[in-house]
Amino acid sequence: MAETTEDQGTDGMIDRRKLMLAGLAGAMMPLAARAELPAPRVVRIPRSFLPREVEVKPELAAGEIHVDTEDTWLYWTLGDARAIRYKIAVGAPGRNFAGVATVQRKAEWPAWVPTQSMIEIEPEVYGPYAGGLPGGHERNPLGARALYLYQGGRDTYFRIHGTPQPWTMGQSFSSGCVRLINEHMIDLYDRVPIGTRVFAG
Repeated sequence: MAETTEDQGTDGMIDRRKLMLAGLAGAMMPLAARAELPAPRVVRIPRSFLPREVEVKPELAAGEIHVDTEDTWLYWTLGDARAIRYKIAVGAPGRNFAGVATVQRKAEWPAWVPTQSMIEIEPEVYGPYAGGLPGGHERNPLGARALYLYQGGRDTYFRIHGTPQPWTMGQSFSSGCVRLINEHMIDLYDRVPIGTRVFAG
């Protein structure tokens, strides 16, 4: 797994622009979440959560994604022992993807449909959205961009995607997808071509 040997950044905070943050979409919310839309809020992101170039293990090839589920970081490798590091939110324990996959589809403002297993496990959370939500909908948990992970040509139903809830970074809940702040996901999306290998664990 990619591990940075640089410091983790300062504990300072920066103001992000005011966001109309709505959407308690199923995959993004703790089980006890209510259905009301949150009021507009100013989101303060730690400086250490901003994308930055860091040092990683020299054996990591360029052009790969490495997901550190435990420490909630994603690395886009650049080669020469360097990578861009992004803060992420991950799934609840036992629900995260682990292994090697390939990005075989990319989508801007993707539509979202919960899987049948998600609905069966948490019908009160996912049942209301069984018909899906269009891209850009305020309750759509996939946010601005999504990378679709496949193994052996088959969809794993795990995604790396944006989120309308940036305050969830560093947390573990939901059905297992890797989530980034929308602006950070757009940056990653623009760098990642189809065929990119993803290593998670």
